Amino acid sequence: MARYTGPKSKIARKFNEPIYGPDKFLEKKAFPPGQHGANKRRKKQSEYGIQLQEKQKAKYTYGILERQFRNIFKLASRKKGITGENLLKLIEARLDNTVYRLGIAPTRSGARQLVSHRHITVNGVVLNIPSYSVKEGDVIGVREKSKSMIAITDSLEQPHKSFSWLEWDSVKLQGKFLNYPPREEIPENIKEQLIVELYSK
Repeated sequence: MARYTGPKSKIARKFNEPIYGPDKFLEKKAFPPGQHGANKRRKKQSEYGIQLQEKQKAKYTYGILERQFRNIFKLASRKKGITGENLLKLIEARLDNTVYRLGIAPTRSGARQLVSHRHITVNGVVLNIPSYSVKEGDVIGVREKSKSMIAITDSLEQPHKSFSWLEWDSVKLQGKFLNYPPREEIPENIKEQLIVELYSK
């Protein structure tokens, strides 16, 4: 499936946020990319433009394509509760994002590759679908043959933030998805209400 493979710093500068992690180029050039850079006069952004930009930021952050994103939104709108919060909770429950949150991979794209290459198991069964929706109680682990992979061991040795909705066993190299994350604990700076307004038009 197609993925964005262009300059990541350019995307980070577009949204003025370190979407793909710490970025020295974003620090040096804290203005949008383009021929005229910071000197380019930009018209005031429309309401639609602001909403669209927020959706694009969410898609780039989580590495989701338009059709997938729209389908997740439809599912979120059918669930009880606040649609915007449901949207982020469902995205956070994707297998690739869960692997990233557990620290098995240093980036979401790296996590997606581990899943695609059959290095990850869910409840003991190898799964190679990054978009798989993890359920409460599911156990996500590293395949036995893959536990010695340098990419995985290096990532696990790095300090990473722990999350209340995930439980990690460093001996078995497996984690448990306890529940869908509370909105206030999802660290990404995404204004989900703008996305809801965009799709509601």
